[in-house]
This record gives sequence, C-alpha cells and structure tokens, in this order.
Amino acid sequence: MPRKVNPAFIKPMKLTADLEAVVGKGPMPRFEVVKKLWIYIKKNNLQDTKDKRNINADANLKKVFGGKAMVNMFEMTKLVSKHLS
Repeated sequence: MPRKVNPAFIKPMKLTADLEAVVGKGPMPRFEVVKKLWIYIKKNNLQDTKDKRNINADANLKKVFGGKAMVNMFEMTKLVSKHLS
C-alpha cells in the first residue's frame, strides 16, 4: 500500500524576503524549501567539515537563522519554519 503524503508538506507556503534570498521566490511547499536550502548549503560549502550536521551560516543564512553563525540541521528546520506562513 503506497504511503499517503501529508497535505501540510505539499501546501504552498508564503516565504519571507530573507528566505526568498536563499531559496528563490515563493510560494513553495515546505519540502521544496528544505530541498533548496540544502542545495544552497552544499553549493556554497557551508557544512562544517568536522561535523556535517552543523551548518556555518553566510550573510544570507544568518538572517534566516536569527543571527546565529552556526546551527545544527535539526535546529535549522525549526528556524526556517518561522519564515513560512
């Protein structure tokens, strides 16, 4: 039996200007925001070299992460959700 997709994950969300600077223009579903965030992080080599679970924020990501210079990937989703409505 195929798994049902949670409608909350596919519902297009409005993005703040700070988040749009990183992932592109919205609205877009939450899963796509996270996917594009990881593309941005890997493209700009922002994963910590010693601990891949940590993300070193550049100027754009600091705005999304509430001014934090480093966050772990679990904290990242919580901080990003503040930029979705």
